[in-house]
This record gives sequence, C-alpha cells and structure tokens, in this order.
Amino acid sequence: MCALPAFPRMKFFPQVLSVLSAVASFFCAGVPAAGQSPPAIRKITPAPQTLPLTEFYDTPDPLPFGKPGELIRFEPFDEYHLSSDFTVFRILYHSRSANDEDVAVSGVVIVPDGTPPTGGWPVIAWAHDFTGSARTCAPSLLRNLNEGPLISMYVRAGYAVVASDYAGLGTNFPYAALDMRSNAGDVINSVIAARTAVPLLGSRWVVAGFSQGAMVSVGVSEAETEIADSGYFGALAISGVASPQELYPHLAQGASRGLLLHLAAGIKTIFAAFQINDMLADKAKSRFQLIRLRCNVGAAETLAANELLRPGWENNRYVKDFFARNAPGGKTARGPLLLINGDADHELPLSIASAAVTRLCEQKDRVLFIHYPGLTASAAIGNSAAEQFSWLRARFAGTPAPGNCP
Repeated sequence: MCALPAFPRMKFFPQVLSVLSAVASFFCAGVPAAGQSPPAIRKITPAPQTLPLTEFYDTPDPLPFGKPGELIRFEPFDEYHLSSDFTVFRILYHSRSANDEDVAVSGVVIVPDGTPPTGGWPVIAWAHDFTGSARTCAPSLLRNLNEGPLISMYVRAGYAVVASDYAGLGTNFPYAALDMRSNAGDVINSVIAARTAVPLLGSRWVVAGFSQGAMVSVGVSEAETEIADSGYFGALAISGVASPQELYPHLAQGASRGLLLHLAAGIKTIFAAFQINDMLADKAKSRFQLIRLRCNVGAAETLAANELLRPGWENNRYVKDFFARNAPGGKTARGPLLLINGDADHELPLSIASAAVTRLCEQKDRVLFIHYPGLTASAAIGNSAAEQFSWLRARFAGTPAPGNCP
C-alpha cells in the first residue's frame, strides 16, 4: 500500500498538507505505461494571508455602556497560522478612547495546549507594532497576527498571550494612531476581558511590545501606577522607546517618513481643532485621504520631506501637545522595564533610544537596557530571546528585577 508517511506531531498549515499529499500521490502512481499520460499535478493556491472583517467586530451605534475591560463577546477561532499547539479565542471588549469615551476593542487570546500551572497560565499582554490606520489593518485579521514567530515563541514557552488590536483597528471607532496613552489603556483592558473569556488565565501578567508596541508597553507600566493591578509584573519593550520630539523629526528625513501621514491622523483623532493642512504639504493630501481606507497607502515615501510636511510642522501647538502626552517618563513606572535595542536600527538610532532611557533612569524607574552592536530592529528580536526569557521567568517568579541605570 502506498500512503503519505507519518510525520512527527506538529501543526501543518493546510496548504503544506496539500503539497505533501500531491507529492505522495505523484510518486505512488509509479511510472506511467507507454502511451499513458502522466498524472496531473494540481496547482496549489496559497491561502490568503488576511482574514475577512466579519460581524463579530460590529457593535450597535450608539454602543451600550460598559466598564473598561468588560467583555462584550468572544468566540473560538482556528484560522491563525502559528507554529505551536494552542487554543485561540477572539474577544470584543470595552475600553476608553483618548477622549475618555466608551469604545469597543477587538483582540485575541492564545492559550497553550495542556494543563495550566497552579494559579493559571501566566499572561503576556502583547502590544503590536504599527500596522496601518484603516479598520482592516487589525492584527487579528492577519493569519500570523502580524508577529507570528514571536507570539509562537511565547506560547511554546508556556505563556498565554493576550493581543489587543487597539480601538479603531477591527472595530468601527476612531483610531488614535501612534497614541501611546490610549493604546496602553486598550492593552490593560484586554487582560481584564481575557480573564472573563478564558478562566484558565492566571492573575500574573507582564506587557511586551515591539516598535510602536514598545512605546505602548512603557505606557502600560506608567498607567499601572494609577490602576495598581497586583498581578502586574513589568514591561518588556523591543526597539521603539524614544521621545516623540526626537523620533518623528528623525523619521521625517528617512525611509519611513510616510508614517507621519498616520501621525497627523492620530493627532486629529485626539485634537479635533487640529488642521491637517498645518502639518501636511499639498502633495501629501491625496495620500492622507487613503490611510483610513486601506493598509498599504503606497508612494508616501516617494515624496521628499518638504513635499510631505510643511516647514516648522513640529512647532504646531497640537503636534507639541501630542508629543508631550506620548513622551515616555511622564509618570514613574509601576513595574520594572526591560528595554532592548539594536545598534543598527536606522529608524531608532542608539542616541535617541539612550536619551529616553536616561530620562526613565532619572525618575528612578527600574530599567535594564540591553543593546546589540550591528543588529537591526528585527534581528534584535530573535537575538535577545535568551535575555527575554530570563527576565520573564524572573518576573513571574517574583525575584528582584535587575537594572543598569547609572
């Protein structure tokens, strides 16, 4: 009998299984007889990398009031591609906008297979990096949740992951793009909602984030000063902690200057009186109109800085107010911080990251700052795995956190 051989226990993506089956069928058919046509090989169509925006994300207008972290609904979901054994739930929950209005936020809870430890699965609240400003740009609408390998690594290590989309990505509410403060509130409230949806989650949690999510992670730690959740144990931030007053003018001169279209949108969401024309040059306006409609606006980076931005844009009162509210170090962090950076990160030079660390140290935050010579931001993720897990294990064990502030 000819059959597909047995493989070790693992989860193949559906298209991978289809390829293996097609290959096995071809070889099992043997060499065709004279005059006989060879067996046809079926063309494999890869599964789309995005998922549809379904009714799960919809809410009534107006939204019935709920407390921050109150669960609206949840559902099991099995269409994500992650390289670990897990159970997934989508959640919809209440949070507060940057203007302190009740909003609905979507997210995902990923739970390891098996029996949880005593007290429930320890939780990593994941703060995602920038994915776009349109509703369809939610990480929960991507099959790999935008950072699949990293999330899989955490789940394989025995942590549940709660990943918020942030209000306005997925759900139909204004998205305060790049706003550390409101996005941090969404992350905190996602943990509260996830515990209701999945009772196997424990009370102990940390926050972790990459790029924009790194800033959100620090924002969570500063917000926790007021919320004071006894189960909160600290923040892990990879390649993103910086003063906005230094970061965005730097980005405006580089390959990522298109991000400033989204910055303008985020400022407008928070400050209704802000005029886009006071920040964006005429050539940028057509591109700005697209950012709420699709994730890949395209061609913004082809504009020179003076074609994208008006001279002195960073001195606009609302831009300055946005920068001030999003500066890390506005409040003392409640828990310890692990900050990781690659020295070859062109979007966030070491000098800008180090200046932010200095500010955090000056206000007596417990900071461990690790930077890697010659590594880009993405390379720093994998190369810092040992340091990440050493720090995470120590936090959940309750041992004193290391620091290297002067």
